[in-house]
Amino acid sequence: MVGVGMIGGSIALAAKSCGAAKSVIGIGRAAQRLEQAHRCGIIDEGFVDLAAGVRRAELVVFCTPVDRIAAGVREAAGSCQNGALITDAGSVKACIANELASGLPRGVEFVGSHPLAGSEQQGFQHADGRLFENKMCVVTPLATSSRVAVDRIAAFWEALGSKVVEMSPEAHDAALAETSHLPHLTAAALAATLSSENRPLAASGFRDTTRIASGDPDLWTAIFLGNRDSVLASLTKYDGLLAEFRRAIEHGDARRLQELLAAAKANREGNGLQ
Repeated sequence: MVGVGMIGGSIALAAKSCGAAKSVIGIGRAAQRLEQAHRCGIIDEGFVDLAAGVRRAELVVFCTPVDRIAAGVREAAGSCQNGALITDAGSVKACIANELASGLPRGVEFVGSHPLAGSEQQGFQHADGRLFENKMCVVTPLATSSRVAVDRIAAFWEALGSKVVEMSPEAHDAALAETSHLPHLTAAALAATLSSENRPLAASGFRDTTRIASGDPDLWTAIFLGNRDSVLASLTKYDGLLAEFRRAIEHGDARRLQELLAAAKANREGNGLQ
């Protein structure tokens, strides 16, 4: 497990709980944090040396920020044993897949994946071994990925309780721009509009709408830039809809405003998002 934060810690707990892993090695940059994770029972061993940490691993899962995954995979692959499989939990797939489409050592394969689970919380202290139960996990093979490797990755996530779907890296990024990345961006923008004098008046509606804006700024900067084209496309669509709301309000057009609000309500409820 490369990166023992909330997601990495949750994967470790889930894998040990369901028997998908007999032992979990945690790899990170802070020895003290790894020791704490070990004492909490999240990992069985900790390493700050990536090469040493992956040497005995059959499966390596990268849970680092998306802009560090491709380089990390290349570095790790050189020390992996023959037959080792590498995956990740990153929210952006195409830029990583393109960088890793070739050049890995023979006998080591990378297949991307993205569990659609998590929260704005950070750190292994928020790890949850049941986080992935009944959640979707997207596996994003390339045309060159072996069927054996793809099936192994899918089986791993299914063992953790996830429902697995396969998509191309590009299709994944276009979808996640709309369902995850744009919502985070808009939540952040909304949170930034709150003036200090009105903070005492921000109740549950504001808190619920802006909850995800508490996510790690470094992590989300990497996601937005890594999925730039798809995020911009979703943002353009969103800007157009905001403009419709603005026009309806400016013109006092109650009928159009009701239509827009009713369509949004129906779309949300019709997709089981209550």
